[in-house]
Amino acid sequence: MLAEGTKAPGFTLPDQNGKEHSLNDYKGQKVILYFYPKDNTSGCTKQACSFAELIPQFREKGAVILGVSKDSVASHKKFEEKYGLPFTLLSDTELEVIKAYDVWKEKKNYGKVSMGVVRTTYLIDEKGVIVKAFDKVKASENPAQMLGVL
Repeated sequence: MLAEGTKAPGFTLPDQNGKEHSLNDYKGQKVILYFYPKDNTSGCTKQACSFAELIPQFREKGAVILGVSKDSVASHKKFEEKYGLPFTLLSDTELEVIKAYDVWKEKKNYGKVSMGVVRTTYLIDEKGVIVKAFDKVKASENPAQMLGVL
């Protein structure tokens, strides 16, 4: 996990519509950058839907939400449409941003070891500095937790 107080690594990734987004596009805004393992899984769906429910409060506090996973643009589009998600999902199929933010880790699931995305959320300030970082977050609690730190 990247340390609080450090400059957030820049990136450019496609969203669920294929439009490119860069961290620089959000200068002057607070960014909640959350990394999640996979579209349409129970934990990831809970987390995304909880962020969606709280979107008016996040916007009121001047924050944008960006979700990142290694899923494809097409997968993100289906996920967004199925749950009516009102925020941007970014596709990092090459794992460049996932690795830059140090969220690609060894995971154990039922005794099986594999590499994957560890659910992690960063709050990046208006100047592009990481001000809060949470790893191994609880999917259903993370959106309210992030609203609390804003």
